[in-house]
Amino acid sequence: MATAPADVEKFLGRREDYEIDKLFRALVKLSGSDLHMKADRPPFIRVNGTLRPMNRGPINDEEMVRLCLPLLNERNRRIFDETGGADFAHTVDVDGKLWRFRVNMLQQLGHVGMVARRVNNFIPDFEGLNLPPIMEELCKHHQGMVLLAGVTGSGKSTTIASMLNWINRNYRKHILTLEDPVEFVFTDDKCLINQREVGLDVKDFSIAMKHAVREDPDVMLVGEMRDEETFLTAIHAAETGHLVFGTIHASSAPSTIGRILDLFPQNMHAALRSAIGMNMKGIVAQKLLPSIKPGVGRVPTVEIMTFNPTVRKLILEEEDQKLGDAIRMCAKEGMQDFTMSLKDLVDRDLIDRATAFEVAPNVDALKMALKGISVRTPGIL
Repeated sequence: MATAPADVEKFLGRREDYEIDKLFRALVKLSGSDLHMKADRPPFIRVNGTLRPMNRGPINDEEMVRLCLPLLNERNRRIFDETGGADFAHTVDVDGKLWRFRVNMLQQLGHVGMVARRVNNFIPDFEGLNLPPIMEELCKHHQGMVLLAGVTGSGKSTTIASMLNWINRNYRKHILTLEDPVEFVFTDDKCLINQREVGLDVKDFSIAMKHAVREDPDVMLVGEMRDEETFLTAIHAAETGHLVFGTIHASSAPSTIGRILDLFPQNMHAALRSAIGMNMKGIVAQKLLPSIKPGVGRVPTVEIMTFNPTVRKLILEEEDQKLGDAIRMCAKEGMQDFTMSLKDLVDRDLIDRATAFEVAPNVDALKMALKGISVRTPGIL
């Protein structure tokens, strides 16, 4: 059944203007990525990774409440009152174009505050995001799991959106996303895409996953791996023939294995290693860096670990400390560590050397790589 216009309006949040929408519009026009609001400070926006105050006075508590609380619907107001924070999406019309924001409203030291991230309307392709070609190969799997690792604000959601959109352009499949809240809104191309927002379309994530197995998805986005239930449900979906995408807070591709295991008691680790080894197809870790190329704000440095026999063997044998060597040894298969990625970004004049050295996990290795000296990888098997 076609979606009624009123339902679309409800989902996109097209209601009367809110007073705070002036700040959202200013953020868009200033090409900012995030809006920060804290009591007794002016609003701040993040532009190309740097926080800058807006040209207006501080917001006191009374104004903060007047600006922020009207954004909360009944459900989110209840969550905010009970837990001290609420996540939701908000949509603003800027010169006839709709912009979505992922919003977190919070309390800190007894004051109301808010942080909102702008979600791009346009989903760039891999080349537009300066991602390596192997990203395309990760989208060609018919089942298994692909994880995007990184801290908040590292571009994980944008990269996954680009991967799902590649599948959308190239395959005739059913893509199902389960999100809290929905960020990128996809347009069907070759794929049929259903997007379910927790709290709006379904009561909670657990119920959404129970429904998912009856909704015949080929590809699933299950959001952040933040607890046992989410990961177990996602890995089960991967085992039963689905291609599952998710995100996780981890600093590198190899350390993601330990981050997953930390969600579970020790007595489950052996079984988890087996499940990861059998079903994981790839882990992509990334960080966003300021670019020196005109017209490019930030670019990702990307570490990629695909699950070939070498990587699987190391994980099954609990030799996680050797995974970094395996990545370097398998560079011809498209794998790369952060050092290799940083060298490539410097060589392509996308970042400067100072930035590369500032974030390099091994400064000496990067210096050698920039001089064209390859580090020999010892035998790891």
